[in-house]
Amino acid sequence: MNATVMQSPATATEQKTFTLGTVRSGDGTPIGYRQFGRGPGLVVIHGANLSSQHFMTLAERLADAFTVYVPDRRGRGLSGPFGEPYGIRKEVEDVEALLQQTGARYVFGISSGGLIALEAALALPAIRKVALYEPALLMDAKRTEWLARYDEEMARGKTAAALVTCLKGLRLGGAVLNAIPRRLLESMTNKMMAAEDKKAKAGDVTMRMLAPTLHYDGRLLAEMTGKLDRFKSLSTETLLLGGSKGLPYLKPALDALEHALPRAARVEMPGLDHGGACDVGNANRGGKPELVAQELRRFFA
Repeated sequence: MNATVMQSPATATEQKTFTLGTVRSGDGTPIGYRQFGRGPGLVVIHGANLSSQHFMTLAERLADAFTVYVPDRRGRGLSGPFGEPYGIRKEVEDVEALLQQTGARYVFGISSGGLIALEAALALPAIRKVALYEPALLMDAKRTEWLARYDEEMARGKTAAALVTCLKGLRLGGAVLNAIPRRLLESMTNKMMAAEDKKAKAGDVTMRMLAPTLHYDGRLLAEMTGKLDRFKSLSTETLLLGGSKGLPYLKPALDALEHALPRAARVEMPGLDHGGACDVGNANRGGKPELVAQELRRFFA
């Protein structure tokens, strides 16, 4: 492990101390992570268009009770490339490598990270408890039809257009943003990226850097679409979290998992949306990670 004391690049007004570490996954890919606190090990697996720096507040709120490991999933930030063939198996191997090195036994996954956490809990006996925040277990293959257009726009260098295609395809912006014409959304996205690029500090993972990674999250969602039945045998104690303002099309998956998993508990968090576990920032005004941390503390205690 290579561990170095660093200062968070994600906070302008408050400096937060953490350490950096690296593990080698099964295929040799380095997986970098931020480490906070002291206590039983808890791994936080982020979702699409995010990196470890977006979960600083959540980790800090858990750090007095747990050693929190927040990896950058492969292809992002501190970690190495995606590699081919890419799929859920590689992501689970990354989690396995982190568990083996750190001894962590608890896992929390958000959105597409929730898919990885689910599959990891099924495959890895070392995981004793798993919590999921709106896992992106799609019931309808049409939810990934945006991927072809996104790939085409990225190939043409139209990053803002590709991000808007993903936003609209997955209805991530809610009713208001989804009602805005594409051209205006693209203009707004370009301005947001330019402003973020200008303010970015060394080590920041920006929206522009993350844009290409959506291709791989799209592939992950497509691979796992309709695979609810494979988790019926999952005996790991599971906490299912969602926001009352979360993505409507993910609620059926939460409902189905609640009934399918033999040891599942369900909590709906009033007022939270799909980004409830994330730090508040340019692209997320509705995050309440301190509330999510409270539920996780109760569950993993």
